[in-house]
Amino acid sequence: MGELEKEQEYLLETIINAEKKNATDTILNWAEKTSFKNAFSELLEPVLSKLGDLWFRNELSLAQAFLAGKVAEDIFNIASKSDELSLDLANPKGTAVIGNIEDDFHSFGRKLVVIFLRLDGWKVYDLGNDVLPKEFVDKAVQTNARVIGVSAMIYNTAISIIGVRKEIDKRNLTGKIQLCVGGAVFNVRTNLVQEVGADGTADNAIKTPELFNKLQQKSFKYE
Repeated sequence: MGELEKEQEYLLETIINAEKKNATDTILNWAEKTSFKNAFSELLEPVLSKLGDLWFRNELSLAQAFLAGKVAEDIFNIASKSDELSLDLANPKGTAVIGNIEDDFHSFGRKLVVIFLRLDGWKVYDLGNDVLPKEFVDKAVQTNARVIGVSAMIYNTAISIIGVRKEIDKRNLTGKIQLCVGGAVFNVRTNLVQEVGADGTADNAIKTPELFNKLQQKSFKYE
């Protein structure tokens, strides 16, 4: 087993065991050896992907998920103040609005999406949990966001995303603002993406930036 694989295993272990300082130090040490971008792509992203799989299989506790999100957020905040990332963030690729739909409080997946989008150079407005359809569109209009990302864990909350679709259409913003959805229920019920009127979905958080880039390009055609 190589050095990188050992570091990945150790980082995974520290997060699962709630050793926040050790987890943070591991990532920062790798960034010092290589770079922040490498620390994210080679170390943090693979570990977060494994944690996401554990979460999907209900093998990760809420406390562990919260810690993972907090570690990722803290590292990003440190990296964003460095010369390496500050220049990228000054000229974002695009603007997105993210949140969990009303009555949904499963924040782990959403937080990972926010991290990966920011690492890709997006400016992200995270509205948090339990967000009303109108609030998503209000914020998108206010910030000139091209993409709205809505997360839901179960069908009973996911179906409320139809309200976001209706709100976009009602304001004659169809196409100009693209609607992306995500969460465990969309991986299980693939037809649900069309049912709620979404323009796209990603299987996991790591694939989200690629999807958002495509949706933003698609939105420009409606100018």
